[in-house]
Amino acid sequence: MLRLRQICLVAPELAKPVAQLESVLGLKTCFHDPGVEKYGLNNALLPIGNNFLEVVAPFREGTTAERYIKRRGGAGGYMVIMQCDDVEHRKHRMQQLNVRIINEIKHGSFNSIQMHPKDTGGAIMETGADERGDQPDGPWTPAGDSWEKFVQTNIVSELVAAEIQSKAPRTLAERWAEVLGIPIKIEQNDQHSLKLENATLRFTEVGDTRGEGLTALDIKTTKPNELIRRAAILGCDFDHNSVFISGIKFNLS
Repeated sequence: MLRLRQICLVAPELAKPVAQLESVLGLKTCFHDPGVEKYGLNNALLPIGNNFLEVVAPFREGTTAERYIKRRGGAGGYMVIMQCDDVEHRKHRMQQLNVRIINEIKHGSFNSIQMHPKDTGGAIMETGADERGDQPDGPWTPAGDSWEKFVQTNIVSELVAAEIQSKAPRTLAERWAEVLGIPIKIEQNDQHSLKLENATLRFTEVGDTRGEGLTALDIKTTKPNELIRRAAILGCDFDHNSVFISGIKFNLS
């Protein structure tokens, strides 16, 4: 089992991107995790269906997140976090592939590993599990113990894909497929993707000046016109099929 559970965005400060996600996408913050403070970060978790958007922002100098913001020229995508069924198996696989684990998180019933982005490319990859249950709508410690109460589906109901851009998207897709142990799907337009249980990871050519990284998310929306109206009011960039919030393009479907 391997499913998308959480996407982490990084921003210079927390309040503005969280307010935009809440106002434009109709989401609601469910949790602020005090555990990230040891990394010099503040965060907010917002359910999007059974998955989560996380925003992290550094509150002190010299953090990895701050360096990432400077390297990519501002806010944007940071981490792709997946729910798996066996973290120990994943750890063993990383050893076999010579992929460095930069962080292991153990908190109560939750355990996850984060892989070095220089060994995987694209973004920080994390796989984790909560021993209280592995259902698609089951417990997820990073989002707190009552996240279900905060789910809002009036505007956006689901997160269905994440897009990572690269100068060599096929090579990057092959590396992620190797690390995650899942096959590559090649579309008719020669686009390479990986199919998780509940979402797609898509690998595309670099389309801006920011270089390789997590650049877009596909969301299912029940009221696209209302979403665009809200984006216009808040001054977010948008077109008929997408909105831009905190350095990420949200494709509407």
